[in-house]
Amino acid sequence: MDRSDGQKVAVLGAGSWGIAIANVLADNGYRPFLWEFDRDAAAGLLNLRELPGKLPGIAIPDIITITNDLAWAVADAQAVCIVVPSQTVRSVAAQLASLNQSFPVVINFSKGVEVTSLKRISEVLEQELDSGCAGNVITISGPSHAEEVARRIPTAVVAGSQSLANAEIAQTMFSNDYFRVYTNDDIIGVELGGSTNNVIAIAAGILDGLQLGDNTKGALLTRGIAEMTRLGARLGARPATFAGLAGIGDLITTCTSKHSRNRFVDEKIGLGQTLKEVLARMTMVAEGVATTE
Repeated sequence: MDRSDGQKVAVLGAGSWGIAIANVLADNGYRPFLWEFDRDAAAGLLNLRELPGKLPGIAIPDIITITNDLAWAVADAQAVCIVVPSQTVRSVAAQLASLNQSFPVVINFSKGVEVTSLKRISEVLEQELDSGCAGNVITISGPSHAEEVARRIPTAVVAGSQSLANAEIAQTMFSNDYFRVYTNDDIIGVELGGSTNNVIAIAAGILDGLQLGDNTKGALLTRGIAEMTRLGARLGARPATFAGLAGIGDLITTCTSKHSRNRFVDEKIGLGQTLKEVLARMTMVAEGVATTE
């Protein structure tokens, strides 16, 4: 896919990560259409061109079209980016399928495993979309908090697909001087690394809430990546993938960052709050909570 020629790209999901992804695309010369499922929230974004509760001070440039109309968002788009919580991917994909349109490129940014089916997100998308999508979904994962990407802080991620040619499409679309994209044909490992590290981050948050030390967290991360790798290998991934950005890279960031939703949730649990109490106060989704199930 050629750069800087104004091609339309649909970004489905207008939370902090969706806005950050749309801004990267805008910086790279594309015309992002940012879809927000909630009509009132879409109207608010249109009015403010900002999401102050999640990305304060980050403007949504005029080149990004904000809409509540899914059909308009994806019509004639050269690529569709899935940036919604993992447990809602299937319902969004079903809506896409009902439009009876073809999507040349489908790029997934959601991290998780569907609780009801135990399927990876690319498998959910391939199941819901037409057969032409099979094997062509690309998943981008790695240490990439939206708060930092939106502020153009240097970030490196990996694009995983069954074929390197597909992964290179995403690499071309998103790479720039602050957002570097590597490629990997082990999509199983890329997706499982991005999902299971959130489970270890849950434990890391509990350690912080209990005010345990760096020794404890070092042990957790080391044994955590070993367990992630063994699980991945059992499910068909390459162990080496977990030594990269989607594995140890994401694990370090998620378990230590102030931006990590998963670590935050269970820091509060370590301090004595219940999961229900913590989630009731959150405006963002902590994917690790569902993935832990």
